[in-house]
Amino acid sequence: MKQKIPKEKKIQFFSEETQRLYQLYGNPPTLKISGVPMHRHIRMSPLQDTETKIKAAEPTGKVLDTCTGLGYTAIYSARKPDVMEVKTFERDSNVTEMAKMNQYSKELFENPKIKIINEDISLEIYDLPRESFDTIVHDPPTFSIAPDLYTLKFHQQLFRILKKGGNLWHYCPEPGKLSQKGSKLKERVMKQLRVVGFLNVIYDANSSGIIAQK
Repeated sequence: MKQKIPKEKKIQFFSEETQRLYQLYGNPPTLKISGVPMHRHIRMSPLQDTETKIKAAEPTGKVLDTCTGLGYTAIYSARKPDVMEVKTFERDSNVTEMAKMNQYSKELFENPKIKIINEDISLEIYDLPRESFDTIVHDPPTFSIAPDLYTLKFHQQLFRILKKGGNLWHYCPEPGKLSQKGSKLKERVMKQLRVVGFLNVIYDANSSGIIAQK
């Protein structure tokens, strides 16, 4: 008699507060919010996706991880020997609950280098001291979910809190386009980063992000 293999339990829930469905999808999982994945997960695993981001960001010293999500970028940053601490912000308590249910996020809550702040970075960034971070990993949700994290005003604050000579890695999917003026999101973000003062602004297709220095 063949033994039945139990199906993997699906981890998901719907939030009445945000009117969004939250899912852990795949193994290792990405987080899906109303069907939108927070990592690349087809041609590579979410962990491989994270590795490309951290390789591009080259984090050192004090690191700001603007959007915790499942915590992969915070975890991989904290593993770097030259990283002293990682401050990571998450404004959606539903996302934090998903991370707690994900075995691959365990280190997020156990690594003493990582400080989780359950606040909205788009608001809290104004209270962060000037030039207080050596590296910023800005890995927000897609533009449709968090447009406030792609604005010129927010980019000005990223520049303000980054130390001179510090690195910024900014998630920006190349295919996406804004409805206004039909301009590509990537081109708009790169222009804004240059306007606020960032140098050596380049697009890194391997990590689907923009690299810049102060």
